[in-house]
Amino acid sequence: MSLRDRIAQSAQSSPQPAATPPPESASLPASEPARLKTGALASDDYVRLKKWLLGKIAGRPEDQADLRRTPAVTQMLRERFDLVFGQAGVNLPGEVVNALFEEVVDEIVGYGPIEKLLGDSTVTEVMVNSAKQVYVERKGKLVLSDVTFEDDDHIERVIERILRPLGRRVDRKLPMADARLPDGSRVNIIIPPSAIDGPTITIRKFSTKKLIVEDLISFGSMTPEIAEFLRACVVSRLNIVVSGGTGSGKTTLLNVLSSMIPEDERVITLEDSAELQLHQPHVVRLEARPPDPDGTGGVTIRDLMKNSLRMRPDRIVVGEIRSGEAIDMLQAMNTGHDGSLTTLHANNPREAIARIETMSLMGGLEIPLKVIRESVAKAVDMIVQQARLDDGSRKITYITEVSGMEGESVVTQDIFKYDPTLGADGQPRGMKPTGLRPFFTPRLESHGFKLPPEIFGASAADITSSRRR
Repeated sequence: MSLRDRIAQSAQSSPQPAATPPPESASLPASEPARLKTGALASDDYVRLKKWLLGKIAGRPEDQADLRRTPAVTQMLRERFDLVFGQAGVNLPGEVVNALFEEVVDEIVGYGPIEKLLGDSTVTEVMVNSAKQVYVERKGKLVLSDVTFEDDDHIERVIERILRPLGRRVDRKLPMADARLPDGSRVNIIIPPSAIDGPTITIRKFSTKKLIVEDLISFGSMTPEIAEFLRACVVSRLNIVVSGGTGSGKTTLLNVLSSMIPEDERVITLEDSAELQLHQPHVVRLEARPPDPDGTGGVTIRDLMKNSLRMRPDRIVVGEIRSGEAIDMLQAMNTGHDGSLTTLHANNPREAIARIETMSLMGGLEIPLKVIRESVAKAVDMIVQQARLDDGSRKITYITEVSGMEGESVVTQDIFKYDPTLGADGQPRGMKPTGLRPFFTPRLESHGFKLPPEIFGASAADITSSRRR
């Protein structure tokens, strides 16, 4: 009888008495060391005992594929565990038995040793480099955890647990896979021969708490004045690119900016892995998918971009542009789809412009670079640079206006800039206005946003004098 069938049967009947033997022989092999029965387990003995219990309780991997940690499943597993463990004749303290049970459950209905890391709210990323090296990210810092796997086969069993419910697999021909856990966490998997030192798992955890602009202000990621300015830009339908490095908080910031979109607009989101958490009533979420093993069935962000233009969008929000879809994004921005938002990988606003140009050239269209630059200058209104600083904090470091063309170059000007120098209180001075008022100010004013000159660090007289010069 499969484990799934046992759970279904258990839900319809009362628990078996403790004296009833399990269906399989449950006696501990005679070859196990005698100290297993003394309560003083060595680590190797503990691992062997756990594997033996798993073999008696879990059954085949395919029987576990779609199991989830529900009260009914946990109760069934506890009954099975108590029966098998009781027949083993091992004398262990109660807290050790309970810990052993939790590990067995994690192996059957969870993701093995990393299950507790996924349940830790302080962990934002889990990185399995090898069986004995598992790193986590906490508060922006990478830390080596105390979690280990038995061996590479153990990691591969967890990979199977992740991919099987999705109908996916990895092998020597297709050694890489992207996936999403049921809670929305993003997973990347790569195995040998591409991963030289053994199978690797990287999990970007999905935040169950939707951060709002007030959270970013309290974290020090932005100031109230910058939040007011960004809200004015979003509502006024400026095309905004959020730029930053890996793990800098681009998606979080995009989420916050997207939440500022008025509720009476139709929003289409395009993502590789659905992470955005928009709560407006009129949102259509689209997600790319990788091709099947035979190379067919793939849907790219570019495919979704082209399709979204036929869906009467008021706003298009792209989780990240990485390739040729950049040219489609520019064309959409230049053909009436104002207020579009997206992210990309770059270390500063000037580099972000260059990245857009490069990715547009990857679109396969024979377009001169000068024409692409003109499209960038016309389409993109503003670049918001996000960075992860040395102390692990994530902050906006630039807010830069794309103000046009000069010759064959795109012209930009910084409206706000992060100042890392220390003030009298010993803290970085943080985001400061440059004293320049953006050229798109009349556009903000036409939407009812008359921002005071103080936001930009200058009086009205200073701004008038600066423009004349």
